[in-house]
Amino acid sequence: MDFLSDTRGDVYKPSIFELIAQEQLRDLLQPAVKYVLGASQQLHPESRVNCLTGIVFTVQVFAQRYPRYLIRIFNKHEEFYAAIMLLVERHYLRKHGASFSENFYGLVRRRRPVVETEKANIAVGRAAEPPKLRERDIQQSLLLLVGIPYLRAKAQDYFESLGGGMSSDLLGELEAARTTALPQTWKQRWQQLFKKYYPILNVLFELWLASYNIAYLFDKSPFYRPWLKWMGLDLRRAPPPQQNLIPPKEYASLWHRIRATLTSSPRLALDSLKVLVPLSIFFIKFLEWWYSPSSPARALSAAPKGPPVPPPRLLSPHPKGIPVDPTRYGICPICQQPIANATVLPTGYAFCYRCIHPEVEAHGKCPVTLHPVELWQLRKIMV
Repeated sequence: MDFLSDTRGDVYKPSIFELIAQEQLRDLLQPAVKYVLGASQQLHPESRVNCLTGIVFTVQVFAQRYPRYLIRIFNKHEEFYAAIMLLVERHYLRKHGASFSENFYGLVRRRRPVVETEKANIAVGRAAEPPKLRERDIQQSLLLLVGIPYLRAKAQDYFESLGGGMSSDLLGELEAARTTALPQTWKQRWQQLFKKYYPILNVLFELWLASYNIAYLFDKSPFYRPWLKWMGLDLRRAPPPQQNLIPPKEYASLWHRIRATLTSSPRLALDSLKVLVPLSIFFIKFLEWWYSPSSPARALSAAPKGPPVPPPRLLSPHPKGIPVDPTRYGICPICQQPIANATVLPTGYAFCYRCIHPEVEAHGKCPVTLHPVELWQLRKIMV
């Protein structure tokens, strides 16, 4: 079972599970951002207490004050997320030599040498410090880290907008007949071809990636993704950080200290994502437990138990109304047959839907109590 660790004696070679975990973390960020933007437009002001995170609450307040701006962001969430990740990934590639998710799992990108000398460096007791990425490597990595997820997200949204994955019965036979009867334009033909072949191409793409995973797992290839092979980069575990002996920088005045702090604030905010992400996950799980039915919060906020609320009193029949026999349960007072598709009125009496609907539509009152009733007050029930 040595292939499970996938190190083969090289302690700096990450296992396939580390690589898959960091990729799943990156893939889960976009749905989370989309959920926050979408949930903020649907939450009612009274449901702020039930928000899972402070981020949702903040976006919700912004949505209520400036709804037009948030709707525009939500409609362009792929572009919004790509712009954010472009800034984040650019910072991490320049400073840490890895993407955000790779750096979160302690991995770095390295230009793979022609002759591997890592084992020799480990034998003498020191790990080779991976060289910094070239500007060309950073630009190519940014293009692939941001571009591929963006294109796949747009393709999936376009596929779903065309009704992809839905049964033809749900779309309706009339709509299908109308579409086939009219002459098709080049746009309609393109949509039909995309809807038909996109799932096949998507499966082939996933199989292509899986083949690289299997080759990396059995040490047949040092690259777990094809684009890393194109760029000549591989992923390694980051070596232990070396002790920094540089003395702290001294500032000439308070203004220079404030200026340096403001200049480094964006970089500090991006670096803090490594700490904020696990803390946010812990906070979400804590709130899920706290607001679960078995949590202490439910017991503390539960209403005091008292006597059961009695059911509403049934209105008495009117002398001029249809007579009702209380011993014949389940019989429609109008047709005197077993109730079919039971429908109840606010007066408390149940009828067949096909009997009571024309009665209320014609007279606007309950046929038993002669109490005024409107059509929108009819309620179907399951018997």
